[in-house]
Amino acid sequence: MRTILLPFYDDPVAETALEQACTIATRFGGHVEGLFVMRPPQIIEAEGIALAGAYITQLKEEWRRRADRAKARFSERVAARGLTEQPLDEAADGATASWREVEGPEGQIIGDYGRLFDLIVIGRMSEQALIDWQVMCEAAFFESGRPCLVAAAQSGATIGERILIHWNASTEAAKAIAHGMPFLAAASKVLVVTVEGAVVPGPSGDQVATHLRRNGVPAEARTVTVGASTAGEVILAEAAAMEADLIIKGAYTQNRLRQLVFGGATRHILSEATIPVLMAR
Repeated sequence: MRTILLPFYDDPVAETALEQACTIATRFGGHVEGLFVMRPPQIIEAEGIALAGAYITQLKEEWRRRADRAKARFSERVAARGLTEQPLDEAADGATASWREVEGPEGQIIGDYGRLFDLIVIGRMSEQALIDWQVMCEAAFFESGRPCLVAAAQSGATIGERILIHWNASTEAAKAIAHGMPFLAAASKVLVVTVEGAVVPGPSGDQVATHLRRNGVPAEARTVTVGASTAGEVILAEAAAMEADLIIKGAYTQNRLRQLVFGGATRHILSEATIPVLMAR
């Protein structure tokens, strides 16, 4: 996890996500790039109606002020965490950070530009109504081809020391494990959890744990029943029981239609998890 992309806006949620990105960068000697996406003014023209040039200028100036505030907050927080601000291509001893501003639709920018990074970190929600965190997550999952870490609402002391893998035998889960190997290789405990009845045809959790151990990962496997709970509730209960500080799971195995992506176990875990969730598909 040497290069980390963090969409960043001037709000506490983005700051909490930055704290978690800095924790990862510090652990792996990585680089955090704060990305501020400015939406271009929408030109509305109809019969007898047109946006005045002064209004468009006002919109641009407001975005400029937001960007400046976000950059100031970003710089303050990375300095407090001991990261050095410098360009990505400069040699460094330890974790570093940089800032970038781009104009365009945030979903498209994150989906395209995110392909360059080892990891995309996104806060669960934003206090700014203009920014939709679900759009950013969807772009990261479906367009970037890279893993996405959905940050917890509150930062913990560690990320990736004790990891729960949600294994349902899907290709998405396999990809999530592959992307999460830097965390898994450095973990002190890894538990592969399979929820009975919530799997697709494929290898068992025991087989996954065996292959992970071959790679030096201290993995164990456990199969649990749903009972009166949902699969998502079971996964979160298991994560709490082992005091996990990271969940790794495949994204949207149950339904691949974009208009329905926030459903099932994925929706519950993203909405209710109190620890970071690393996802890929």
